[in-house]
Amino acid sequence: MTHPLNRTLLLLDIEKFSDRDDVEQTYLRRMLYDVVERVLQSAGIDQTLHLRADRGDGVLVMIDANASLPLLLRVLLTEAPAQLREVNRMASSAAQIRLRAVVATGFVTVDAIDGWVGTDLNQACRLLDADTLRAALREGNSDIALCVSESVHAGIVRHDHQGIPADAFHPITVQSKNGPLKAWLHGPVPAAAATAPPAQEPTPARQQERAAAEGGGAVEFHGTNSGVVAGQINGPMIQGGVINGGVTFHGNPGDGR
Repeated sequence: MTHPLNRTLLLLDIEKFSDRDDVEQTYLRRMLYDVVERVLQSAGIDQTLHLRADRGDGVLVMIDANASLPLLLRVLLTEAPAQLREVNRMASSAAQIRLRAVVATGFVTVDAIDGWVGTDLNQACRLLDADTLRAALREGNSDIALCVSESVHAGIVRHDHQGIPADAFHPITVQSKNGPLKAWLHGPVPAAAATAPPAQEPTPARQQERAAAEGGGAVEFHGTNSGVVAGQINGPMIQGGVINGGVTFHGNPGDGR
């Protein structure tokens, strides 16, 4: 196995690919590779600076870190949508091609059987499959929806380079099996993602209830100790709620508060 190499990752995936028949899928794959070739050429990335991996309904491109990342982003934001629009003008409804795209950076290892391995690569794939990116393409007017990783935003996008407007990118959080991933979406955040309530931490009272349920612990009573005898509660008792029946506490009877 070789050492991990720092690379730019470009991932593209065709929308609704599995809904098409074999003839349509063959056409769409050809169009996809035509678009990829034009994007790479326009970004000055020749065959010596990249490797490709076929994903069936998409393609993964691993690009040398010395290639210009700002130029690649600029091409994806300007020329790629224009190319797709031109292709789709002459295509039937069944042959329309729309793409989800992710640009990320990170370390990737190419193993002995030409497989690509790396956590950064895994995270980029999860961004590509995220519901938020799918919804952005579905709801948007463009034929391509672009998402960039946190590292790409920090290193390039936030500096507002020419042709890469920083205010056109919006933060999103993608849920994955390994936890949340922060990324940046070009264009409006889909309505469903924008209105989804953020995950909230339990309130202190709820945390106390959970701790009592999971691990026992002390129970405090404020007021009289009516009905509490020798570590037991006999009969119904209301203390911010109702306790029905008898409850036995494990501990010393003299530990009551």
